[in-house]
Parts: sequence; structure tokens; C-alpha cells
Amino acid sequence: MKMLYTADPIRYQRMTNAELKDTFIISDLFQTGELSLTYTDVDRAVVGSAVPTTETLLLPTHKELAAAYFCERRELGIINIGNPGKVSVDGQIYTMNNKDSLYVARGSKDVSFLSDDASNPAKFYFVSYPAHRVTSTKHVPKEQANALAMGTQAACNTRIIYQSICPGVVDSCQLVMGITELAEGNIWNTKPPHTHKRRTEVYMYFDIDADNRVFHLMGKPEETRSLVLKAGDAIASPSWSIHSGAGTSSYSFIWAMGGENQQFDDMDHLTMAEIS
Repeated sequence: MKMLYTADPIRYQRMTNAELKDTFIISDLFQTGELSLTYTDVDRAVVGSAVPTTETLLLPTHKELAAAYFCERRELGIINIGNPGKVSVDGQIYTMNNKDSLYVARGSKDVSFLSDDASNPAKFYFVSYPAHRVTSTKHVPKEQANALAMGTQAACNTRIIYQSICPGVVDSCQLVMGITELAEGNIWNTKPPHTHKRRTEVYMYFDIDADNRVFHLMGKPEETRSLVLKAGDAIASPSWSIHSGAGTSSYSFIWAMGGENQQFDDMDHLTMAEIS
């Protein structure tokens, strides 16, 4: 398991682009036939991916977790962004189509990933946070997520937010997770930006071709920086940072939040005049 140590709100102001990327971005996800794990000090989140082909991939534990198994004291959110596959949780098989979600509760001992077709594999993305109580594992097909239509074409941010792991859909401990899809011709994902100091967030961008990029904005409102992300890149966003971005084309992203409050609209709004 790789480690990602983020910078404080003072030090990041003096960092180069390369240093910012090394500190905040997870860029080795979705390697064919492999399972990847990165532990970040942003609320002790673990970010990972699994792209199984001919072999089933098992979710391991590591010394850093000091646990007998991965979910001994953790909850886990999984979303498939690839072709159909399956996730096994303690022998229970869950069919995962494209953009389906699976919440795996604390105490689940054995988690494994497999693809229906090795030549067209599933691509499982997952985020885990510590959990202080035991809930229940639940599968959420995309069509059963809360769908919120937001934005306007004039503001270039027409989008649908699919809340798949959230209060009212899944009884999780602290994890809130879902997908945002921008309509064609729209590029802004969060406009105007906001912060939520009571919780942190991890973004993972996808559904954007190899020739396009997303310019992710981060930092304190009065001291922002931009990072250029490609498809499959994730970024750990601390509680003190805004998170917004604009792409060179439309795209999708998975957001995952952990912290003190699970309410989706718990945010401190900013105006564009406050951003510099």
C-alpha cells in the first residue's frame, strides 16, 4: 500500500507543480490485472482500484491498517466504471454493471473482485474511511441512486449528480459517495466553488478521452492553485481547500466524502469574487 502525505495550507503555497502532484494526486489507478491501494492522511482515507482479468483480485490488508482484515474497522464504497463484473463480500455475490455502487460495511472479512469478460474487464474504484459502527452491506444500481439535475447551459455546468451512498439510500457510518456527469458541451463541475471544513473529499475524474484534461482548482480561496488531471486520476482534497474544476471537454467524476457530517448540502459557499 502506497502512502500519500498531503501538505498544510501554508506549505502548499510554495510548492512546484511536480510537488503538488506528488502530494495530492493518485495517478496509478486502473492497471489491468492489478489491485492498487493508497493510504492518505486526508481523514485516513484509502483510495484504490481493481481491474480483474483472468484472476479474481482479493482485497488485502496491510501493516499500516493494523487490522486482521481490511474492513475490520473500516467501511468501503465501490463503483464500477468499466464493463460488467462482480464483487464478492463474505461469499455474497453482487453483480456490478457500469456505474453501479456497492457499500461494504465494517466487519466484512472477505472482499474480492472479478470481471465477467477478461478481455473487457470491469474497473472498480473504491474509497474507504474508518467506521465506528457496524451497518449493512448494500448494492445500489445506478438507476436507484438519488439523481439531482443541476446547473445551466449558460454557466457551462449542466450536470446530473447521482448520490448512491448517502443518507436515505445507504446507512453508512461516515462515507458519502456518488457520481457527477456533465452534459455534453459543459465543463465546470462545481461553480461557484465551496468548502466544507467538517469533511474532506476525494475526486476521481473519468469519462474523458486521452486528448483532454481537467484543470482541478484547489487551495485556500484567496490562494488557489490548478492541477492538470487526466482520466483515471484522483485527488485528495483537504478540508481547508476548495475543489472545483474545468475540463477541455465534458467528463464525469466520482466524489467521496468523509468527516463529521453526511449532509450533502453542508458546505460553505463562495462567490467567484472571493476566488483568486
